[in-house]
Amino acid sequence: MLQMWRLLLLCAVSLVATPTICWSVDGRGPIHVLVAYHSLSGYTEQMADAVAQGARAVPGTQVIIKRVGHVTAEDLFAADAIVLGSPVYWSNMAAEVKKFIDDWQFKFGVFPEFKLKNKVGAAFVTGGQISSGKELTMLSILAAMLGNYMVVVSGGGAFGASATTEGASPGVDEQELAAARELGGRVAEVAAAINTGFELQQRQTNGIRQ
Repeated sequence: MLQMWRLLLLCAVSLVATPTICWSVDGRGPIHVLVAYHSLSGYTEQMADAVAQGARAVPGTQVIIKRVGHVTAEDLFAADAIVLGSPVYWSNMAAEVKKFIDDWQFKFGVFPEFKLKNKVGAAFVTGGQISSGKELTMLSILAAMLGNYMVVVSGGGAFGASATTEGASPGVDEQELAAARELGGRVAEVAAAINTGFELQQRQTNGIRQ
């Protein structure tokens, strides 16, 4: 276990110094990122598209983007990272997003095996006003991911990416889309680092056994 974390640390340092190192390990398959969201107005969908763009910009990354109601068990379990987006309703996530999270167990059966363990998780939201519960909603999503032993990351903001869609800057502006792209890129980078660490550990273990 200690050796695995040393490898992860080495890879994380490599990402800062020379980002291509962690994507050049022979035999490593692509990183799969699932971007799932609910949207009525289209604002959260715009943020989801930007998250996907940011993830795709990382070499070796494949992205699936779907509304939460269309996500399959294969989508969920094949993903190395899950980025979940919601509009803010009454300082909380949309009912559709909460149902999707509940479905992790009641439909997809993640427990007791913790089938989402070590997958990277992140959140993004949209809300009408500056103080409308956006941080609370992101934290609620991240709490569900932590409960599934996922590795949560931020980016584009302290808890994830968010957009304020009413007031002085209606809709989703370029700065908010840039934050969403930053989040998607960081998710893909961290997922690549973690997967590389696990693969290096497995190779070392196999070498010892041989």
